[in-house]
Amino acid sequence: MPIRSSQDLVLVRQAVRTWSAELKFSLVEQTKMVTAASELARNTLDYGGGGEVTLQMLQDGLRKGLRLSFEDKGPGIPDLDLALRDGYTTGGGMGLGLSGSKRLVNDFEIVSKVGEGTRVTVTRWK
Repeated sequence: MPIRSSQDLVLVRQAVRTWSAELKFSLVEQTKMVTAASELARNTLDYGGGGEVTLQMLQDGLRKGLRLSFEDKGPGIPDLDLALRDGYTTGGGMGLGLSGSKRLVNDFEIVSKVGEGTRVTVTRWK
């Protein structure tokens, strides 16, 4: 799904809610995944200049999951450790976007190269 405007953020949240419900995530699990998706989509738009998110349903034995991969071709993040620290922000927010998203999911991976862009992949398992 493209992330190019505020309207796309709404569509991402709706898709994540729908897919989470299809996977029979509890309301709390759905809310955690939608919240993480919202934060990461907003970062993709605001800091990465737009990009894309890929949604993927997973099956690992008896457990099911939802993986979201947000990717942009923006300026990249020069210091990932600092960017993942609670309270750190380069914008006007509270500095909880990346670190908060990390706490809301089971698996979190971030790869960023200055001048090339950033990819954040999160997974929540049922």
